[in-house]
Amino acid sequence: MPSIFGTDGVRGVANKELTPELALQLGLAGGRFLLDKKKGSQVGRVLIGRDTRLSGDMLESALIAGFTAAGLDVFLGGIIPTPGVAYLTRTEDFCGGVMISASHNPIADNGIKFFNHDGNKLTDEEEEKIEEIMGNRDSCSRPEGKEVGHKFEAPHLKEKYLKFLCEKAKGDFSGFKVVLDTAFGAAWEIAPRTWESLGAEVICLNDSPVGEKINLECGSTNPREIKKVICETGADFGFAFDGDADRVIAIDEKGNELDGDFIMAICGCHLLKTGELASKTVVATRYSNQGLQEALGKQGGKLLFTQNGDRYVLEALRGNKLTLGGEKSGHIIFLENNTTGDGILTSIMLGNVISQEKRTLSNLAGIMKPWPQLLRNVKVKNKDWEGNTSIQEVIKKAEEKFGDRGRLLVRASGTEPVIRVMAEGKEERLIEEILNEVSGVIKKEMN
Repeated sequence: MPSIFGTDGVRGVANKELTPELALQLGLAGGRFLLDKKKGSQVGRVLIGRDTRLSGDMLESALIAGFTAAGLDVFLGGIIPTPGVAYLTRTEDFCGGVMISASHNPIADNGIKFFNHDGNKLTDEEEEKIEEIMGNRDSCSRPEGKEVGHKFEAPHLKEKYLKFLCEKAKGDFSGFKVVLDTAFGAAWEIAPRTWESLGAEVICLNDSPVGEKINLECGSTNPREIKKVICETGADFGFAFDGDADRVIAIDEKGNELDGDFIMAICGCHLLKTGELASKTVVATRYSNQGLQEALGKQGGKLLFTQNGDRYVLEALRGNKLTLGGEKSGHIIFLENNTTGDGILTSIMLGNVISQEKRTLSNLAGIMKPWPQLLRNVKVKNKDWEGNTSIQEVIKKAEEKFGDRGRLLVRASGTEPVIRVMAEGKEERLIEEILNEVSGVIKKEMN
């Protein structure tokens, strides 16, 4: 059977590619897999969380049917951030967890993401095992009578996640005025409650569970409104989340946007100063700006690059016993606290730095001077670009033009019909010229 899992779970247009029938099969096969992996005293329980998308009800119902048919008890966390599911799966003795969300993607899309009992996303091999079970339905045992699973509403779990977040604040945040844009998504309730519990004055934007508006001209992918509100209200800073709140971008008091690279630079350099950054190293993907490496280097730190994707950041953190890493997009992992990018946790960690340093966010951000960088998403019909001779030739010529003055990265998106082309260098004219040349050839060859 063709591969169902992509780079971040199972994704697609809900009720088209991602159907309730497919969700039912994933629940049954995934349930069988989780039961087989169950350890020691663990009982057969799985946690399901979701964002606000209208299709979430449909997919949740199908997953419940699949999991209970496999013999698992299902606990419903309701509308909760993805990192909340990861944290609760790990700490509340679940043998697995599932998040129903398409993150920052458009409203019609949705996704199903599995976590193991440690709160980690499944490996490629584990996802392949679930697909193997799906391809051999006779291998799925069907319990009967008392052995069939049950469904339980579990709103109390959100309170445990909120308590965990509040415990990560160092000191009182009562002097802060903060603006939060929750993108009509999974953070709509927990993010404001967290910051209010810490004493901050909170101004909320797009903070209702209106699924048909999720990510629509708001949140981390469109921070225009939050920038305006911060400047109008004299707020100290703000945070814009995506639909499932595993990513965040910060906005300083002047309305300047600070992406994940700035956040890692500020937090990383602060931890270097306090002696708390493991091996004096931060992990980032190849798409992070060279300015991040320069900023850390000036403070005696290092940057370890990995391939694109937060799962690879996590692998590098674990493999090298490091504690801080992330992506330019705002997926930041503080590994001592959670196993995945956590937007609300990241906002608190940045709040801690601002509080302890007693400096404005714009002043802290001055530690990093980003290299000029342009990213273009080229819409294509065919994403299999690597074997195309014309594309390889134009990339080779571009790299020769750059020399040591810049770099070029090309990759196909795992969730959208686009090929991403990123050019970065010291000279804006040169990077724009190269970006246009490479993007033009890709568009011609792949459509």
